[in-house]
This record gives sequence, structure tokens and C-alpha cells, in this order.
Amino acid sequence: MEPAKPRQEIRGSGESPRAHRLGILLSGRGSNFLAIADGITQGRLTQAEIAVVISNRRDAPGIEAARIAGFSTEVIESRGRQRAEHDAEIIASLQAHQVDLVCLAGYMRLLSAEFLRAFPQRILNIHPSLLPAFPGLDAQRQALDYGVTVSGCTVHFVDEELDHGVIVLQKAVPVLAEDDEHTLAARILAQEHVAYSEAIARVLSGEYRIAGRRFLPRSGAQTETE
Repeated sequence: MEPAKPRQEIRGSGESPRAHRLGILLSGRGSNFLAIADGITQGRLTQAEIAVVISNRRDAPGIEAARIAGFSTEVIESRGRQRAEHDAEIIASLQAHQVDLVCLAGYMRLLSAEFLRAFPQRILNIHPSLLPAFPGLDAQRQALDYGVTVSGCTVHFVDEELDHGVIVLQKAVPVLAEDDEHTLAARILAQEHVAYSEAIARVLSGEYRIAGRRFLPRSGAQTETE
């Protein structure tokens, strides 16, 4: 993978600052989308705005919440469609809304290679485990079955592999003796709501470099990558 150039990709070349435009993709209740929206409203996530919220499911509670909140929304249903065709329609919508950064917020579909090429190093996902531990579905159940004493959440760039891209930020939570997957999921979700806005702010700042698989603070104005 070629080294990323965060400043050019996210900030652009213009001199006048503008709000970075976020595109949110969701399939379910959208609690992380709502946390991002709250972060913007409450000033924890500055110089960002939600340009569009897209769901692949018409019945997703998150898309209704977005409509009620007054955001631009689209439903691009995936059922019965080829992945390439479906992704092409989403890409077109994101580009039409001039999206700078794509944020997956409970979006339950793998992205095609074409999607990744359309937004290189500009797609974030959040996962309810400390990756690389417990990727995929039922991460909380996996953690309990394995017997770990610490779990958490991970915000990472999306690449060609499942829950695999460069990690931007992680937050840990204890796994308690009395936990079941529901209580553990609730404790992790509370940290997800904090972590996602923090990670978005780090990426939008442009003040980082990627060295191998490591997301690092920028170490000098002349050093874009390593």
C-alpha cells in the first residue's frame, strides 16, 4: 500500500477553511451517527458537518432519525442487487454531496474495491473490540468466550480486508465477571460514542502520518509520510 498523504486528501489545497463534509453510512439504529451529530452540535467536533446520511435499508431506525433531525438522507437499498452496482450508486451520491470523509456507523456490508478506490484512506469504521482481536460479527460474544478481561472499541481506516485497516484510535473497557454480551456491548458502545468523534477530529486535522500500519502524529512540516 502506498503511503497516505492525509493533508492533501482531507484538507484540499484551498487557503480558506471550510467545514469538512462527512458522509454517514448506516444499516441499523445509527447510535454512532447520532453521537457524531451531537459532537458537532456541542462543539467537540469542530470544522465538520454531516453532508448526507445513507442507508442500505429503508427500515433502518437511523435513517428515520436523520430525517427527523433535518439531515439530507438517501436510501439505496442493497437487497437483490449486485455489490458493484449498489456501491456505484452510493459513490455517486457521496460525490454529489462533495463528501470529504466517509464514516461507517453500523453499516453491515463489505465495501467493494471500487468504493475503496473512490475514497482512498478516507473511509472510517468503528468496531466493538480491540482489533486485531475479535473481528467480524458478535465481537462481544467472542471476547466473553475467549475469557479476556479487557475489551473495547477501535476506529480504523477501511481497506480490502474485514476489520483490518490502519488503527486511528482505541478505547478499552474492563470485562466484568458478571458481564453477558449485552452488558459488555452497552459499556463498549458508550466508549464508541466518544471514540468516533475523537478519531474523526484526528483525521480531519491532517496532522498525522502513516508509517506501515501505525497512525502517528506528524513529526515535522517537511515530513508528509514515512
